[in-house]
Amino acid sequence: MSPQRTKLELTWIGKENRPRLEPRILLEDTEKSCHAAHRVTDHDLFDNRLIFGDNLLALKALEQDYTGKIKCIYIDPPYNTGSAFTHYDDGVEHSLWLSLISARLELLWKLLSEDGSIWITIDDTECHYLKVLCDELFGRYNFVSSIAWEKDQGRRGDTDISSAHDHILLYARNRDVWRKTRNLLPRSAEQESRYRNPDNDPRGPWLQGDNGTAKSGSENARFPIKLPSGREVVPPKGNYWRFSKENFEQARAEGRVHFGVKGDSMPVIKRYLTEVQQGVVPRTWWPAEEAGSNQDAKRDHLRKLFPTIEPFATPKPEQLLRECSLSRQTPAIGSSTPLLVPARPARWPIRWAGGGSWWSWASIATRTSSHG
Repeated sequence: MSPQRTKLELTWIGKENRPRLEPRILLEDTEKSCHAAHRVTDHDLFDNRLIFGDNLLALKALEQDYTGKIKCIYIDPPYNTGSAFTHYDDGVEHSLWLSLISARLELLWKLLSEDGSIWITIDDTECHYLKVLCDELFGRYNFVSSIAWEKDQGRRGDTDISSAHDHILLYARNRDVWRKTRNLLPRSAEQESRYRNPDNDPRGPWLQGDNGTAKSGSENARFPIKLPSGREVVPPKGNYWRFSKENFEQARAEGRVHFGVKGDSMPVIKRYLTEVQQGVVPRTWWPAEEAGSNQDAKRDHLRKLFPTIEPFATPKPEQLLRECSLSRQTPAIGSSTPLLVPARPARWPIRWAGGGSWWSWASIATRTSSHG
């Protein structure tokens, strides 16, 4: 009789056969190392690393110097779709795929700082098994979100349902800490334009705040309000004010209530642009217009950099890496294609490391906690 298991976990053939790794060191090939002769600005970084070799061994080598210091990890593992790529086998047996990725995830998790996060792109083939595996390895509570990235804006006619998106599984090393330190995204011009100042308020542009009515509430939220015009209003039957009487009176005393140009409209409590949080919370839908697509990456990166080489089928665009980085203030570097991005130091002033062969996705962007 097998021993009784005490926790929920994903099982597969060979799970217990874990690789035994000895400590490793990284050796620099000085002939291939390349950086400026001297620093031009204080933001110049000379300690980035591009690693060639089996990524499992590379991660083991990074363990000694970077355990608990990496703020952002982005990985782009083989999706195990059954396709045969020149770069690696994307059709390994399901149990073997789980064993391969499990060993690497365990090492990556050790590298994360307390406020760090890991971002994993994957498609439907293995996504849901990977989610359960990550819950087991990282803790279900540390799961932040599954982001839908629009990888393809086209529509295939040779399949039952045309796949338009990939998943990005996001986990935090410590969700409570990450929630307090993650960045907001900058507002777009369209979002900024929603703040207006029709009454020339000296406090600047404002957005309609706690105004209007809602279809749920208590009788305490049906109090009458006398408008500047002299008319008295209450919410329609079955509706309630969205604000309390106390909050409304305080806002009115502070001159933060707008009653329309003629002073005869339903009240609006202003929310000033200068008072709201400086940015917007990231969403779980990343359209190609904002985060790029596979086609963008092939057209804008690979074909320009390597015009004589047939592009990899599913490269990740710079915009996608940017979206991940904006949430963490540290650009995350993925498979071999996104590793081209750090060649633009003025746009990506970060410490990073990456590389690997065969499963050449285990690439990490680094900014150690000691450097802020």
